[in-house]
Amino acid sequence: MPQHRALEQWVDQVARVTRPDRIHWCDGSEEEHQVLIEGMLRDGTLIGLNHQRYPGCYLHRSHPSDVARTEHLTFICTSRQEDAGPTNNWMAPAEARGQVGKLFEGSMRGRTMFVIPYLMGPAGSPYSKVGVEITDSPYVVVNMRLMTRMGKIALERFGGSDSFVRGLHSLGDLSPDRRFILHFPEERLIWSIGSGYGGNALLGKKCHSLRIASWIGREEGWLAEHTLIIGVEDPAGQVTYMAAAFPSACGKTNLAMLVPPAEFSGYKVWTVGDDIAWMHIGSDGRLRAINPEAGFFGVAPGTSVKTNPNITAAVDRNTIFTNVAVTPDGEPWWEGKDPTPPDGLVDWRGNPWTPGKEPAAHPNSRFTVAASQCPSISPSWEDPEGVPISAILFGGRRARVAPLVYQAYSWQHGVFVGAGMASETTAAQSGAVGVTRRDPMAMIPFCGYHMADYFAHWLNMGARIACPPAIFHVNWFRTDSHGRFLWPGFGENIRALKWILERVRGQGEAVETPIGFVPTPDALDLDGLRLPDGTTDELLRIDTDAWDAEQAEQGLFFDRLTPRLPDEIRQEHAMLRARLSRLSVSVNAVEPPRAL
Repeated sequence: MPQHRALEQWVDQVARVTRPDRIHWCDGSEEEHQVLIEGMLRDGTLIGLNHQRYPGCYLHRSHPSDVARTEHLTFICTSRQEDAGPTNNWMAPAEARGQVGKLFEGSMRGRTMFVIPYLMGPAGSPYSKVGVEITDSPYVVVNMRLMTRMGKIALERFGGSDSFVRGLHSLGDLSPDRRFILHFPEERLIWSIGSGYGGNALLGKKCHSLRIASWIGREEGWLAEHTLIIGVEDPAGQVTYMAAAFPSACGKTNLAMLVPPAEFSGYKVWTVGDDIAWMHIGSDGRLRAINPEAGFFGVAPGTSVKTNPNITAAVDRNTIFTNVAVTPDGEPWWEGKDPTPPDGLVDWRGNPWTPGKEPAAHPNSRFTVAASQCPSISPSWEDPEGVPISAILFGGRRARVAPLVYQAYSWQHGVFVGAGMASETTAAQSGAVGVTRRDPMAMIPFCGYHMADYFAHWLNMGARIACPPAIFHVNWFRTDSHGRFLWPGFGENIRALKWILERVRGQGEAVETPIGFVPTPDALDLDGLRLPDGTTDELLRIDTDAWDAEQAEQGLFFDRLTPRLPDEIRQEHAMLRARLSRLSVSVNAVEPPRAL
């Protein structure tokens, strides 16, 4: 029994309420892992796959009502509602304990209670944080082993401290009517009940590393962000690190593991993280980022050798798949993996699949795999000091508004660019195409406090960084008048990254526009890429009518955050309006943009 008094007292307290049959302290060992796997194979929680083709891989099928994050049942429980802000669901802590606390009473009866000590971040990093999740799900345990540094390594970091993030999870009865994900940031506490799905049950994931960590980061002076981290290596061998924040369905994982086309011989993209970054000001005064996770919890549909060869290679062993289909040969399958579905598929519910009806794999089906298995994993991905960030990218899915790439004028303007971010939905997401959702810094679902205070924290961070990263916006999803994508995306995105790399080095030609610095048409390296005539101009064009509407929509969103919205954001918003007005005049006068 570990000798950590505060932890032991909390475990005893939880056990008295949940009443498990037994308690198991997880050590993260391979022996423990195999015992859990064998138990889940016996009770049907896991299904073995073809171990010749996919050694060490298993399938989990979740309850059909429990297949995604439940944002409408996710709450921030602060003592004051205004601290949670208008973009979060809020529940008073007393109400939460009264309403949801009862659901934990006896919830683990007949089950084992697992105590999972885990470390978010590299071992030895001063920026890593300890958490402990208590759960009655062995599926959660084996996934947390892949996603975090679990067991002894965390307890060694723990020491005698009573400061750690506490996470309590129980499957309960999996009823959507009794499903809640609660965050008590003032107490460093997470409660989750009624769900076994990863984003709701793997409490080190979004719950700890973003919602709770964003609160801690504001207090301690660092950023917990929904961003990937990559290193772009040039032919000279110099690596420049970038962070990028995108909402869902915007190519985040593919960018994190990008493989440049043949024309870019000598360039390589190294993966530091695909989802979350904790960014601190290092001793050298630069913004440095660590990936707090140890694995990838990725969306399977759309993943293929063509779209993401690195993750395809990573998941061919020691991977847990959730809600994918299975071939007659016992191999995992999902839409987009191969051009033609094989005959005899069993769908994600375990039934024979009929082509033309529902997808064989659930649209949110997942894989959990150790980051160390990724062929593009960076040699510096576990650097305890973090990697130095030279550029921060924001992006979304915009058909007509945002150009392919542009650079913010300054840190303050870049924070405004991130604060004004939005993305358009697809039919697969909501049933309605082109609905614009405001999602600042891709953090609307994950910020643990008031978004206006979050913008203020970004502004304050910039004032403390000796050499702040340059900030950019990218958009791989611009379309023509017929709705066809203008940009091929995937590996070709290295062309935009090359321009970004040049800009942070004081190179790369651009023109000044109302929204920021946009590449000149010949500044992008398009060698070997055959685009129809006029495509480059359209990719970089600033549509004043679209931006007039965008600026007005941003204003409506910012109004929701009043009176806490920082003056700097209002000032940047007003300056955008003024620059757009001047552009309208200059266009009428046929005045060319000013080249830099």
